[in-house]
Parts: sequence; structure tokens; C-alpha cells
Amino acid sequence: MKKIVILGGGESGVGAALLAKAKGFDVFLSDKGILSDKYKKNLSQNGIPFEEGEHTEAKILDAHEIIKSPGIPDKVELIKKLHSLRIPIISEIEFASRYTKAKIIAITGSNGKTTTTLLTYHILKNAGLNVGLAGNIGESFAKQVIENTFDYFVLELSSFQLDNCFNFKADVAILLNITPDHLDRYNYEFQPYIESKFRVLQNMTSADDFIYYQESEALMGELSKRTDLTVNRLPISLLGKVEQGGSLQNETLHVQYKQQSFDFAVAELPIKGSHNAINTMCAVLACKSLGIDNEQIASGLKSFQSVEHRLEPCGELKGVQYINDSKATNVDSVFYALGSYNDSIILIMGGVDKGNDYRQIEQLVVQKVKALICMGKDNSKLLEFFGKKVPMIYSVDSMQKAVQLSCDLGTEGDVVLLSPACASFDLFKNYEDRGRQFKAAVAGLD
Repeated sequence: MKKIVILGGGESGVGAALLAKAKGFDVFLSDKGILSDKYKKNLSQNGIPFEEGEHTEAKILDAHEIIKSPGIPDKVELIKKLHSLRIPIISEIEFASRYTKAKIIAITGSNGKTTTTLLTYHILKNAGLNVGLAGNIGESFAKQVIENTFDYFVLELSSFQLDNCFNFKADVAILLNITPDHLDRYNYEFQPYIESKFRVLQNMTSADDFIYYQESEALMGELSKRTDLTVNRLPISLLGKVEQGGSLQNETLHVQYKQQSFDFAVAELPIKGSHNAINTMCAVLACKSLGIDNEQIASGLKSFQSVEHRLEPCGELKGVQYINDSKATNVDSVFYALGSYNDSIILIMGGVDKGNDYRQIEQLVVQKVKALICMGKDNSKLLEFFGKKVPMIYSVDSMQKAVQLSCDLGTEGDVVLLSPACASFDLFKNYEDRGRQFKAAVAGLD
């Protein structure tokens, strides 16, 4: 019997273990950390042996195939050893894709993945399609294909998930943008990260649709090298017209797919900002590709709720709006956030800096930010870079202090924007915890 070892016991790992067991493999799961009670119970109930707190090599190195959690980097000694033994290492996405005939819409990019994925899923579900949601979001893809009941899947895919995909194939691929992120996983080199994102296109044919934002410089640079790509290209532009694809014309989103066109006023979108115009056109094109009619798409757009922690309005007090953009963990996300408001902004930034280059947002900060509140254990880089560029700059070490200070500084018409540009784990569990603490602090103002 073929032995499959799963490394990592989170959502994707446990899902992969359940699928492997259901398909009759000899399965073992190993996690160097401690598994949650929920996952331990799930594995035990299904008779799947596992270990936690260590990787016992004797139980791992005899595997026929390894399914690796996206959180485990290739530089780990165990992974190097597995590579040297030529034991295949795949991702949960690759494994799950073997067991479904569903059409796959795969969505990746440095920013905007979650919004675009949820919006695409919402429109398709709203239109009555039998559609699943998986990848970097919700229940694992592997767990959902055990029953294999869906005709379509919308998958949000990170570069880490794509890195160990080989035969996986999308029917529709969306690549939103590529900006420097997670470079610590790619030896601080941008090119391997770009190539990782482009894996979303592997195995696609001329019958498949590729939707992409053509003002993303790194994306277009790589695309110009890929002369062998046969996919049907559908560019998105905010700057000019395109024959096939999506463009912004006179404050209207215009989408052209083959002989069909779809128009929607920007003012009617439930999600604001130029980045959401891109996300929306990508979602609309994916839906047109699957034959959804204009009326159903318009209905889905109007009923969509924006994503928690992504430009999420969370209160207004004395004419000051409070916006939770805690999911903005890189500079590019903050660039889009600042571009979404014409009002005077009190910006809350800071956390664990991943090698950020703040020059990208320098001009927008100078133009729009009346006060910058740096929130983190070490704010020195922010204070040094922006110190002489904004009228007011402060350093705080808690969310409570940041929100109270923003309230004291705010006057009618201002926007208080939490858009950190940094990871959250100096003061918070994760970006969700940071966002929820922001919302709780705003709710506590009087």
C-alpha cells in the first residue's frame, strides 16, 4: 500500500490526511507544533495516526509521497533530506485536484486575492451554480473533494501553495498583481516569487482563460518572456481601453468577453477604491467565462458584502470615519488604501516590518495624511522615514492608545485608517486579532 506522509496538521494538512485515508492510502501526519483539539479529534475518529511536537524521521523518510503544509519553508533540514532522497513533495492543492472533475477558478496575486475570491464565489453561488470555496480560505480543498459534490471550485492560492503544484490545472486563472512580499521565503529575491505566482498558469491551454491586471509592472515583465503561453489572455486596465478584458471608462466598469459586454457604474459598487475596481472586473470576467448572464452578475455585485479587515467601515463618531484595513500587511496594500479616500487621513501603521520600502507610499502620505500614528514594539524605521514628511507623528505601543489618540486628533470629515503595512505578531496574535481589537476600541469611544 502506498504510504503518504502529511507534514503540518492545520486545516490543509488534516484535510489532506482525511482525503488520503478515504482513497485507501497508508497515512501518517506529523507536526512539529501542537495540534488543535479539533484536528486531533478528527484524526483519531478517522483512525489516522499522527504525532505532534516533533518530526520522527523514521516514520517520514519511508513515504512514497509527502504532502507539505504551505507554512513549512524548503530550507528546513527535513525537507532538504526528503529532496535528496527524491521523495515527491506536493501541496494539498495538488493532491486534492487529482480527485475532482470540477471546473477550477484559481486566483492569486500579492494583494486582493481574498476579496476577488469571495466576490467570484458569491456571484456564482448567487447565480445558482453548485460551487465550492477553498484554498487559502474556508475548509480545505482536500476535505471538500472527498464527497466530490461540487461542479465548480473557486480557489484562493498563495505562492506557497503553488510552489508544490505540478499537474494542477486551472480552467480560469486570475493573477491580480505581483509586488514584493514574503521574500524571506525566496532568499530575498523577487524573481523566484514572480515565478511562483506564474505557476497558476501551468498546464493551461488555449481553451482556458487568463485574467490579469496589465498595469502590474512585474507581472507584465514576466508575461513578455512567456512566449509559449497559449492561454486566452484577458487583460484588465484602469488606464486605457482593451479589446477583450476589462477597463475603466467614464467611472464605469466595462467588461468585454468574446461578443458579450457588461457595464457597471463604479458608484454602485459595494466595495470602494481603485483596487476593488480591478478585483471586481476580474471576478466579472471569470463569471462571464463560465456563462453567467449580466443580470445575475449585477445582482451578485449589488448584494456582496465587503471582506472583514479589508477597508472595512467600522463606525463614525463626530463626523470622523473609522476604517479597519488590518489585512494590509504590505506597502502595496497601504498604497491602494490611501488611494481610496479623498479626505484628510489619520493613518495608523506599524508592526513587524518585513523589509518594507516606504518610498512607494511617500507621495500619498505627504498629500493625504495629517497625522501618522506608529503602533508597534519598534517604530524607529517609520519614525525615521516619515518624521519630517507629515504634520504630526506619534509612537504608541497598544491599539487602545492608537485609537484614543486618533479620536483626540480627528475633526469632522477625517478618516482614521488602520492600514499597518506590517505583520501583526509583535502586539497581536494575527491580523484578524489586530482588526478586531481596532473595532472593539472604536466601539468603546464616546
